[in-house]
Amino acid sequence: MTSKIWVFSLVLILLTTLSAQKVRKDNGIFREPKNEFWDYIEKETKEFRTEPKEKKSEFVLDFSGMELPKSLTEFKYQWHNPPVPQANTNTCWSFSTTSFFESEIFRLTNRQVKLSEMYTVYWEYVEKARRFVHTHGKSYFAEGSESNAVKRIWKDYGAVPEEIYSGMLPGQKLHDHTKMYAEMKNYLDAMVKIDFWEEDEILANIKSIMNYYMGEPPLVLQIENREMTPLQYVKDYLRMNMDDYIDFLSLKQKPYYQQVEFEVPDNWWHNQDYYNVPLDEFMSMVKKAVRNNFTIVIGGDVSEAGYDSRTQAAMIPSFDIPSAYIDENARQFRFSNKTTEDDHGIHLVGYMQKENSDWYLIKDSGSGAQNGKNKGYRFYHEDFVKLKMLGFMIHKEAVEEVLEKFEDRR
Repeated sequence: MTSKIWVFSLVLILLTTLSAQKVRKDNGIFREPKNEFWDYIEKETKEFRTEPKEKKSEFVLDFSGMELPKSLTEFKYQWHNPPVPQANTNTCWSFSTTSFFESEIFRLTNRQVKLSEMYTVYWEYVEKARRFVHTHGKSYFAEGSESNAVKRIWKDYGAVPEEIYSGMLPGQKLHDHTKMYAEMKNYLDAMVKIDFWEEDEILANIKSIMNYYMGEPPLVLQIENREMTPLQYVKDYLRMNMDDYIDFLSLKQKPYYQQVEFEVPDNWWHNQDYYNVPLDEFMSMVKKAVRNNFTIVIGGDVSEAGYDSRTQAAMIPSFDIPSAYIDENARQFRFSNKTTEDDHGIHLVGYMQKENSDWYLIKDSGSGAQNGKNKGYRFYHEDFVKLKMLGFMIHKEAVEEVLEKFEDRR
């Protein structure tokens, strides 16, 4: 009996002791799973299996020792907004022409505005898709376009301030159209395969893709306590007449002093309003315009041995062609054999004269222009413009004497 009492007492003591202890309650957390050694395995395996890349070099002009422009302060230039990068998009045509129109608005009204490049890009894609449908897939659908596309879009859809529509999503810092363009192109290619051409449905789907990546553009604006459409914003607020702006070419393959088609893929709607002039006339207009306080949106080829991101200079090396031999034949030869192509649009905002030659201050939205000391700018020698820049847009008041030489103007 005594032993039973002793055992019972011992059990009671143990239970009392356990209940008196603090009950542990653990907490759970979220953390990123890590396996450092596995990461090391993957890294070493990948490096072992990867073929070493051959280092490539390119033959370029040696700029060392040259007296080149070094900063904006050396140039006489007109008002323009600070450069902005087009980032991962092939929309230089919109960035350069929008910048040009911003300078024109200031020249004509003394009003400083920053306008949306991506609003124009959005509606240009809609029109490209529309043409794609009308031609049953035979029209060119790509990221590129021409300066006068901006003029056409503004006439049909208007324009909006950048602060109202940036074309970027919340938190996004740089434009990136790689996935968006791929989705639109794949969708349209699928329509070709199934032979489906319902315009309203296809355009609605194209807009839906862009709305996802860029946001939906506004239909109504609030400007200085006034409600207006984007079209009214261009016509009544900015007071811009798109018919005042014209495009020039200088190509020997077409008759001079006639309006012709610019036969490049980016002129996807086959516009035939380009004024074709001899090369001497072309260069004379550029020189005269910049000295009379006009800016120009200009485009051409930028893949040359004398095109350098470090110095930000663009010039024609003598080992390519000496300056004295740059003429309409050299220019046409390069366009015909495709060593000169229409691959970049820029905004010419100023000039300087150095050693009896012009250098032009170029505002450039391309990534390469962001690498130098003068971010967003380049310095073009006049020979580079003469040989490699194919066309430009300008206000017609700057070229009235030349326009009189065209008999059948559209």
